[in-house]
Amino acid sequence: MFPEPTAAAFELAASLGYDGVEVMVWTDAVSQDAGALRGLSRHYGIPVLSIHAPCLLVTQRVWSPDPKERLRRAVILADTLSAPTVVVHPPFSWQRDYARGFTDTVSKLAHRHTGVRIAVENMYPVRMGKRQVVPYHPGWDPTETGYDSYTLDLSHCAASRSDALEMADAMGEGLAHIHLGDGTGEGRDEHLVPGRGTQPCARLLESLAERGFTGSVAMEVATRKAGSRAAREADLAEALEFARTHLSAPSAARA
Repeated sequence: MFPEPTAAAFELAASLGYDGVEVMVWTDAVSQDAGALRGLSRHYGIPVLSIHAPCLLVTQRVWSPDPKERLRRAVILADTLSAPTVVVHPPFSWQRDYARGFTDTVSKLAHRHTGVRIAVENMYPVRMGKRQVVPYHPGWDPTETGYDSYTLDLSHCAASRSDALEMADAMGEGLAHIHLGDGTGEGRDEHLVPGRGTQPCARLLESLAERGFTGSVAMEVATRKAGSRAAREADLAEALEFARTHLSAPSAARA
């Protein structure tokens, strides 16, 4: 919903018929406050199904300059709201202390908050002209390190030019959460409405039942360039229809 505030996400989710929301914790104070989020959830009848920890470059000072503390508070927020999933990125390469203890931090928090899955998200290298930089430690692909739970982001698969279905296979039973968005594979993070890019969005959704997936699918579609609220609503309605259609369709293997 960016650049609209957090409250707008609950309002639009209710009007379009979404089952819930993922809250990105960012500079909007409402996104950081359990009481405010609980009030919005009750008012609109829309549960918070996942919390995205504040690990973007623009949220490095939200709650604390310490990334470990930010993750801890995100997990507490999810637990307080009975949201079963926290999404977190791998550490940035310059966060040396955090990176060294990241696996242990995630494990300890998961052990302490057994109702929350801390799902580490696949990222992508950054391309600057002919150069390619990986700003994450030890890398952008969390399956190479190994965690109990993962978030699969299809737009990030497009940006990294990796196969989303193979990534889902590598995540295996650890696949806890999905960020559904499309991309063209041009090496940048696009978050298009599913079906408008080249990613196997439909095939992945159709395979989830066969994979034994019990998590949630969060629509992560960039609407900040929408010219109006009506255009934003139309994009998010189209995305929801796409997801529901393919989540209910049989996979090719079962057809």
